[in-house]
Amino acid sequence: MSKIEERLSALGLYLPAPVQLPPGVNLSFPWVRVHGDRAFVSGHAALAPDGSLARPLGRVGQELTLEEGYQAAKLTGLAVLASLKAELGELDRIAAWLRVFGMVNATQNFDQFPLVINGFTDLIVELFGPDRGKHARSAVGMAGLPFGIAVEIEAEVAIRA
Repeated sequence: MSKIEERLSALGLYLPAPVQLPPGVNLSFPWVRVHGDRAFVSGHAALAPDGSLARPLGRVGQELTLEEGYQAAKLTGLAVLASLKAELGELDRIAAWLRVFGMVNATQNFDQFPLVINGFTDLIVELFGPDRGKHARSAVGMAGLPFGIAVEIEAEVAIRA
């Protein structure tokens, strides 16, 4: 077991099963694309343990509270880690988190996007430590996201061979 997976276990956290897309949905891109010493992570959503979309769905500021949005971002972090593990073989190959782009499905009056995406950032920094885990980041609001998800996150990480 990798050091990162040991930390996950110590925190009582587990990686979800691979994403189960809604019926009839086919996506023609990889969840993670490795090129050289970088892994580019496509937009991910919060997943339940079985790989289905985590609930609740909807907009932060309407169906979800700020705290529920934060949790959705944290669960999205676990989904991203699951995809990276599937592609890289082990999470200890991640040398550094470089860039994160967080999108929040929010009402017109909600503007605390950075506080929602902190759910992702706090998880990554807790697992990888500040040297490897801190990353450049954007957090923006959206009028909607696919399938009614509350949060979508994409990332770029440096990897070891």
